[in-house]
Amino acid sequence: MKIDSHAHILPESWPSLKDKYGYGGFIYLDHHKPGFAKMMRDDGKFFREIEENCWNPDAILKDMDANGVDIMVLCTVPVLFNYWAKPEHTLDWTMFLNDHLVGVQNQYPTRFIGLGTLPMQDIPMAIKELERCKSLGLKGVEIGSHIEDKNLDDPIFHPFYEACERLDMAVFVHPWDMMGQENMPKYFLPWLVGMPAETSLAICSMIFGGIFDKFPKLRVMFAHGGGAFPFTIGRVSHGWYCRPDLCDVNSIQDPRDYVGRFWVDGITHDIDALKFLIQTMGVDKIAYGTDYPFPLGDLEHGKFIEESDLSDDVKAQLLNGTIIDFLKLDIQK
Repeated sequence: MKIDSHAHILPESWPSLKDKYGYGGFIYLDHHKPGFAKMMRDDGKFFREIEENCWNPDAILKDMDANGVDIMVLCTVPVLFNYWAKPEHTLDWTMFLNDHLVGVQNQYPTRFIGLGTLPMQDIPMAIKELERCKSLGLKGVEIGSHIEDKNLDDPIFHPFYEACERLDMAVFVHPWDMMGQENMPKYFLPWLVGMPAETSLAICSMIFGGIFDKFPKLRVMFAHGGGAFPFTIGRVSHGWYCRPDLCDVNSIQDPRDYVGRFWVDGITHDIDALKFLIQTMGVDKIAYGTDYPFPLGDLEHGKFIEESDLSDDVKAQLLNGTIIDFLKLDIQK
């Protein structure tokens, strides 16, 4: 069985948010030809071209069937988080996205699993929508690698983590709004360099902030193989030892000791990198994912895993076992 732990969807259309909320900065879709749409900012600036498989469940299922994918875990596209907007407007927007996602999940209950999105700039509102997501049958939520000017260790998020524990809702952390992107306008570098750094920022912030100590039942998965973190854990650990005055301000353990307390997807595009990730993180903390349907994702749907010399047991754990455990799915492995 193949369960894709990391894929994206958005609605086919939505009303002008600029008109609805009275100010700009939002994304809209320009369906300029059949099966294709431009994601545009409402100032007219082009963001990205997408195809029908970004909004049409039937097109997604066609790709899944062609590549032997049994189930996809779907979440929104990070540029649609809208954390910068007025909280009441982001709440309204996330409710729209979550209702759409629940509709897709309910239409194809054996093929799709949804992760909701939240107005994380206002934690009471975020918790309210988290509770609604739970009541609608979603298994967890997707959040950004930071929320505006706050990293994920900020005490303002503690009530949210407590609520996730209480409601038994999983959290998927996706990089977005990459640090330093204004200094790397060429070569797609925000996605190639910034995204791995963003994910490492999120992991290190939560470790050094003591989040995994304060909330031991919190289930968190980080995108893109944990970004740069698994490959720099030696440096991170060494920093904790050599500069405790700067690193260990919250009296945590060696950062290496937190490996095993969180999950990552397996999007490495490289079998040697995946083997190192397994050696570092443990196969039970790594879930096959694709970042579908975007070109930087694994659009061969785990072929590099299936054709590798990994054992059948390891392949099975990657392709379904870990995500079943992470989301506590009622599915036989």
